[in-house]
Amino acid sequence: MSDVRETIQNSFSRQSLMTAFSARIDSIAPGEVVVSAPITDAVLQQHGVAHAGLTFALGDTAAGYAAISALKGAEVMTAEMKINLLAPGTGHRLRATGRVIRPGQRLVVVAADVHAMDNTGDAALIAVLQGTMVPMLPEHRGSG
Repeated sequence: MSDVRETIQNSFSRQSLMTAFSARIDSIAPGEVVVSAPITDAVLQQHGVAHAGLTFALGDTAAGYAAISALKGAEVMTAEMKINLLAPGTGHRLRATGRVIRPGQRLVVVAADVHAMDNTGDAALIAVLQGTMVPMLPEHRGSG
């Protein structure tokens, strides 16, 4: 698992969007990855809550890395992802927990729950995502 953890950490560090969001990986386990980012003025929508783009990006990223963890480091790309926004993203930080529902050689079905955290650590579920990741063939890595 340490090689997979290193692969995920290295990949995450190359994501400029996650860097722009000041996101971090909170935990990595087989089939589950947790990613979080602060709710700052830079990621608010017009009503003063976290923009759905941040919510989606964190959920998609956590789910993708969960797929990579289940595939023992093989890279993936999102084929499709659905999001249900359940509540506004208020508080201090958003935390996305991505998990693998069903791994496969051609498709990996994933899901993510996104919670808004307040300063005391209390969490409110604000979104659920479900999607499909496609393992990348070695000849397609780095292209695109």
